[in-house]
Amino acid sequence: MHRDSERHKLFSRRAAIIIGGKAVLLSALMARMYYLQVIEADRYRMLAEENRINLRLLPPPRGHIVDRFGQAMADNQQNYRVLLNAEDARDIDATLDVLGRIIPISPGERRRILREIKRNRRFVPATVRENLDWQQVAKIEVNAPDLPGVNIDVGQSRYYPHGQATAHVLGYVAAVSRKEITGDPLLELPGFRIGKAGVEKFHDLRLRGTGGSSQVEVNAFGRVIRELSHQEGQPGEEVALTIDLELQKMAAKRLGEQSGAAVVMDIHNGDILALVSMPVFDPNAFNRGLSNKEWQALTTDPKAPLTNKTLSGQYAPGSTFKMIVLLAALEKGVISPETRIHCSGEMTLGDATFHCWKKGGHGWMDPYNGLVQSCDVFSYEIAKRTGIERIAAMARRFGFGDVLGIDLPGEKPGLVPDREWKKKTLNAPWHKGETVITGIGQGYLLTTPLQLAVMAARLANGGRAVTPRLTLPRFAGETEAMDLGNRPPPGADQGSEGESMGLIPVHLDMVRRAMEGVVNNPRGTAYRARIKKRGREMAGKTGTVQVRRISAAEREQGVRKNKDLPWRERDHAMFVGFAPISSPRYAVSVAIEHGGSGSSVAAPIARDILAEAQRLNSARPGLRPGVRPGGGQRVSDPGSEKTSGASGEG
Repeated sequence: MHRDSERHKLFSRRAAIIIGGKAVLLSALMARMYYLQVIEADRYRMLAEENRINLRLLPPPRGHIVDRFGQAMADNQQNYRVLLNAEDARDIDATLDVLGRIIPISPGERRRILREIKRNRRFVPATVRENLDWQQVAKIEVNAPDLPGVNIDVGQSRYYPHGQATAHVLGYVAAVSRKEITGDPLLELPGFRIGKAGVEKFHDLRLRGTGGSSQVEVNAFGRVIRELSHQEGQPGEEVALTIDLELQKMAAKRLGEQSGAAVVMDIHNGDILALVSMPVFDPNAFNRGLSNKEWQALTTDPKAPLTNKTLSGQYAPGSTFKMIVLLAALEKGVISPETRIHCSGEMTLGDATFHCWKKGGHGWMDPYNGLVQSCDVFSYEIAKRTGIERIAAMARRFGFGDVLGIDLPGEKPGLVPDREWKKKTLNAPWHKGETVITGIGQGYLLTTPLQLAVMAARLANGGRAVTPRLTLPRFAGETEAMDLGNRPPPGADQGSEGESMGLIPVHLDMVRRAMEGVVNNPRGTAYRARIKKRGREMAGKTGTVQVRRISAAEREQGVRKNKDLPWRERDHAMFVGFAPISSPRYAVSVAIEHGGSGSSVAAPIARDILAEAQRLNSARPGLRPGVRPGGGQRVSDPGSEKTSGASGEG
């Protein structure tokens, strides 16, 4: 009996402990449920909403690029894309086979599509092809019953309406590479493109804009149920360039298939009106994506179509540099406007002989005729008297040897050599013979076509250090007092932008008179390439740049003509100039790689470009930059001025 009583008490204690334990656990569970459902209700409600609602970033429209009159140079157009939804396609391979009979799908593209489908969820569509034309879209829509899971999507794509004529100015856009991701969420959007070259790259951030957003409701698998809200992004800014599109296209057409560059510049405010580098690439091809074959063709072409030669092409300036040497000699006082030097066809310095381009020589030359007839011996002698330091200092005053800061990537500084440079770079002393050869713009000296145009502008505007600019300070819809039809009257050099370079006016006047004689004096090297229309005459200077050393044996046998040499061994053809002479307004530089004579190749191109610039100016009086002509049409005469051209020496 006693044992049963003890057993009962033990059972009662155990039951009480179990019941108490259960009560504690139940209380803890209820407390936890209260904490989660009441105290933390807002937090978990928010988390549930985040799982149910996805916020998606929307790419903004890229800003337009326009010329000085508002004409579109880079625009956006509808981009028709064909997408394949694997979930809706009964047989992916069979669907791709049918689709491949409508639009060609290469084996590489097919592998990429299948890889994308495998990587994504079944309901996420894969991009089969972008930039479809309307005919392809129509064919796909007509065959829609045989293409389950295939849909047409419409987005935006960058478009360059003038293609190759503006390629090196605008550059191009392309997909973002991994090393270009900076944390900006826009860069991680599939298919988002950024500027890779030209203005597109330089002004990429302002052209990019701000992304929009879309709130969508999704289920537990991530499938979109509906869109809850939609907010468009902020489009990128419109960038207005100083480029005159009509002049740009004409200059590109005039250079044609030749490898070279041309720059046209307003001598008063530095506006770049045309910036052409040839040969070119198709910027629209980069947007759609280049094939390996297309990329190989561009990168292996000896004429370097991907290089903007106006900024990155570095050439010896040849005889176009003789104005700098002459100004340095006059300023130092080693010669005067009346100095006469005899040219016998060669000059001896120690054991070296330096030849003039004219066999037999020019006879007695003064500074005016030395420049008009481009006498090398005259330039040799004044360079020797002046010294390399004075020549280098004058060259730097005209913008050589440093970047000019134009709104484009890839600008090269060129090279102005002197004693210090040679000692530092080559650890060797400077020789007088190197000064002599610098006197005709050869040797170590290197310049870019942009720098040559700036030199011509500073000579023409009365010696003011105008700097080039490519972007208008104000954008579309605004105006500024720099229109093509309202330039300063003759003699208004004091109105030019830029500080005075401190040149002696009488020396500058003599150089400009000589440049006028180069083109309009019958003895001038560019006489046959002159502009004949009264009031539109140009001044300038030719240059023919050797790219190889001519041996004594070759001189005895007679130097072969450029046309008989391999392309890479031919001389570069150069020309700088300005127009009109009576009231200078436009400066031009032309450089043709391995083109031959500057007088017969580069000068006629420069003449035609300057003539067109003046014709366009007279055809649209009062039209201001930033103001779009009515209806978006240009106010210009479709005709063109024709002048004759022939060969010469420089």
